[in-house]
Amino acid sequence: MISKMTRYAFILLSGEKEGFIRSLQEIGLVDITRSEKPVDDRSAALLQRAESHHKVISDAQAVCTGISSEITALRKEADALRPWGAFDPKSFEPLLAAGYRLHYYAIAPKQFRQEWLDEYPIQIVSEKPKVHFVAILPEGEDNPLPVAEMPAPAYSYTAVEERIAEAEARLQDETARVEALKAREAEFEDDFRRDMADLDRYLATVAANPAAEDTIVTYTGYALTSDDAVLREKLDALGVFYLAEPATVEDTPPIALKNNRFVRMFEVLTDMYGRPSYDGFDPTPFLSIFFLLFFAMCMGDAGYGLILTILGCLLLKSKGMRDLAPLVITLGVATTVVGFFLHTFFSMDISQWAMFEPIKGIFLPAKIAGYDGAMILSILIGIVHLCLAMIIKTYQATRNHGFFASLGTWGWTLLIVGGVAVGAFALAGVIDAALTKWILIGLGAVSALGILFFNTPHRNPLINFGSGLWDTYNTATGVLSDVLSYLRLYALGLAGAMLGYAFNDLGLMILGDGDVGGWIFCILILIIGHTLNIAMCALGAFVHPLRLNFLEFFKNSGYEGGGRNFKPLTNK
Repeated sequence: MISKMTRYAFILLSGEKEGFIRSLQEIGLVDITRSEKPVDDRSAALLQRAESHHKVISDAQAVCTGISSEITALRKEADALRPWGAFDPKSFEPLLAAGYRLHYYAIAPKQFRQEWLDEYPIQIVSEKPKVHFVAILPEGEDNPLPVAEMPAPAYSYTAVEERIAEAEARLQDETARVEALKAREAEFEDDFRRDMADLDRYLATVAANPAAEDTIVTYTGYALTSDDAVLREKLDALGVFYLAEPATVEDTPPIALKNNRFVRMFEVLTDMYGRPSYDGFDPTPFLSIFFLLFFAMCMGDAGYGLILTILGCLLLKSKGMRDLAPLVITLGVATTVVGFFLHTFFSMDISQWAMFEPIKGIFLPAKIAGYDGAMILSILIGIVHLCLAMIIKTYQATRNHGFFASLGTWGWTLLIVGGVAVGAFALAGVIDAALTKWILIGLGAVSALGILFFNTPHRNPLINFGSGLWDTYNTATGVLSDVLSYLRLYALGLAGAMLGYAFNDLGLMILGDGDVGGWIFCILILIIGHTLNIAMCALGAFVHPLRLNFLEFFKNSGYEGGGRNFKPLTNK
């Protein structure tokens, strides 16, 4: 849910800015309207200093990587020069002055002809792995040999060896430097946090609005309404003059979300799209349920769920990925449960296993009304998801604009959600066919009034009617395509299962008679194949559920992002 905000207006003398911002930073409860980018040379210098502390180790490691690449290139160059031996190109200058030129060759042994030794002045320098030789010919004479010559070596390979030794010494020094810096990693992190706190305080200071000939400044800040009592007590102790009032939509206050531990794991998804406006609704509780369900259905395999759960437990021990671990574990557990319901374990149908015969009734039926059970389930979940979105949209429209101004929205919700509910009751046998027909006629008639005639109050009814017809066409086609979009839950789960089945089948084929070699290659195929399949399934299971929520659900619920995060000024 969206937390209520209180808007604070602070008024103080210009000379009190620095101390006031430091005090707010210590309190850590107020989001001050301030610049988020360097605004002058001082803030740019603060940012540069903070980044230098944050990147000191990675910059040193980059230097080591550069030197390693340099050594690799030099070794390749030395390998190319080594067959020519150690020589000084200047030693050939008298020969060149006498009118002769050296031609250099490096060819495969099978290309070399022994008769060349009798026909031309040739000196073989090396014979492995290629034949390296030199021909001495008069200046201006063309190459008489039927092989291409190569450029003359620019220098001796010993010079390259010296450069390699020098580079290796530098690499050793830089490696030692990196190890020394890693020992001070905590110190650098503390310096980085301190510099960022200084930068944040400075940016907040220069965000002041000057007034009364620059002798008085005013700040605007926002704090959680739940913190009002504590914050006012601290502000009164500081002797600061301030005005406080409930924030309004027109103030565009920052958005703070208040959710339980489970839902908070999915706030990162909401932030990917954008936090809600102050008069909007928090979609995170709905994302937490449906994204989790959609992810599990797209994975659709209890075995893969166990692997994800184990991976999440391992991430708990990783310093950099620890915050992600609870979400991975949750997704893994959900995948295991849903995969068990879909009776799939590493692409094997466990409903055929004798051990599960007593509980076979809890598995999803292979066929529902003659169609694939997983496909029907995907469609039903999509219908429920869209109906929930329409109910939320109707509630929000009524809350923000009033009932009369929301009659058009009410009409569509009554027609679609009411129609789905009546159809469900009819299929369950709660109401008979005759009553179902009259209820649907009544719903259609009442809905038509809101859709066609009262979609925009205080407007010409004829214009409303034309607008309603166009909206009817768009909604009818849009809702149908939205419902069909949920087939991707079935399709992705089926694709992953079929690919996993193919790897299982391939492993059994390789196993053959069950000898040791067959078992080794079978296990390798299964491990590699299912690892690739898990990776591809996880990618699809993240992207497509995200699309169903961001596009289908958000569109039909009227959700719009754009709110900014609540970030109190703090020294942490």
